[in-house]
Amino acid sequence: MSLAITSRFVSGVVIVDMCGRLCFLEVALREHINELLEEGHREFVLNLADVPYIDSFGLGQLITIRASIRSKGGRLILLQPTDHVQKLLQITKLNSVFHTSGEEAQAVRSVRTSL
Repeated sequence: MSLAITSRFVSGVVIVDMCGRLCFLEVALREHINELLEEGHREFVLNLADVPYIDSFGLGQLITIRASIRSKGGRLILLQPTDHVQKLLQITKLNSVFHTSGEEAQAVRSVRTSL
């Protein structure tokens, strides 16, 4: 199952909705974020509510995406990570690197302020 990606804008923040597995050979997310960065967008919320599975490659993509956004002075929040993804972030200690939110409105407010 490939990853479906759509973007929408809420209060100037890019909400990237994803559906499917973020795993090996799935590079569309990174390309999508890079295009948005080139357009000048800097505040991102990645909605993981419909991403049931992330493998190590997908985790690496999230780290690369975060670095790309931060290098442009931007901010990123992960929205509604599933239990599997939340556990993966905890096991890898990346929960101290990625900010998460369970609610979209809160994520939008948080990404618009200094993290």
